[in-house]
Amino acid sequence: MSHYESLLQIPEWRFVDESMTARSRSALESFAADDTLCHLVGQQMSSPTVRTWVHDQTVVLGIQDHRLPHIAEAIPMLEETGYNAIVRNSGGLAVVLDKGVLNISIVLSEHDGAIDIPAGYEVMLAFIRRLFPEAGDRIEAYEIVGSYCPGSYDLSIDGRKFAGISQRRLRQGIAVQIYLCVEGSGAERAKLIRDLYNIGLQGEETKFSYPAIKPEVMASLVELLEMPLTVNDVVIRIQLLLRELADEVVMGSFKPEEMELYTFYLNRVFERNKKMLASE
Repeated sequence: MSHYESLLQIPEWRFVDESMTARSRSALESFAADDTLCHLVGQQMSSPTVRTWVHDQTVVLGIQDHRLPHIAEAIPMLEETGYNAIVRNSGGLAVVLDKGVLNISIVLSEHDGAIDIPAGYEVMLAFIRRLFPEAGDRIEAYEIVGSYCPGSYDLSIDGRKFAGISQRRLRQGIAVQIYLCVEGSGAERAKLIRDLYNIGLQGEETKFSYPAIKPEVMASLVELLEMPLTVNDVVIRIQLLLRELADEVVMGSFKPEEMELYTFYLNRVFERNKKMLASE
């Protein structure tokens, strides 16, 4: 067992499944939920937690996307195609969320020892390899040039990206977040982000270098593994994996005494997003 897998083998995991319940809600609520869990887990008020979440038709913009010279024209284009646009509070660039994309957050505490940024990524990579044994070491982590939200921990099979990882750190808690393109077409999602940059840039030179999207380098797990797989199948796999990793898995969303903290972070996230979108 690797050092990173040992961070996953713990006495108790908490599992919060919002793969169905969050769909029609704003993805901002998910960022607030992860901030809340960072606080709770970081301050040892909760066991380490895995949270699954799905949101309908949303493009999550990064801070740099919001600085596109023609963002005020790009956002209406997204809305016309049926997507909401929000700005997130962690690093990275634009990603697509829809009913075929499963997001997983692994929330750990640094209370008993530091977990550096590379270790956070490696923990998620180890978790995903365990989750899809039929792919195993075919799952590689390196930047896929031409993908949206490119990064050194893009996850791919045979050079085609199906997932990207980001991290959020707060109050000694770390949320390592991944979006998994499970179902549907990876290329179609990439075309949407290509259009966002085409309209947002309109050929202008910018200090920041935005990715030149090549839709063919993105794919879903259904396409890559050539097997029927649904978001719900993956959620069940996660539950089974957590039972392998821990002596006990505690299910359940926020308790009444945790809701006050969630409300605090929710207000903070909504206020920040409102300011960002108002500054267009």
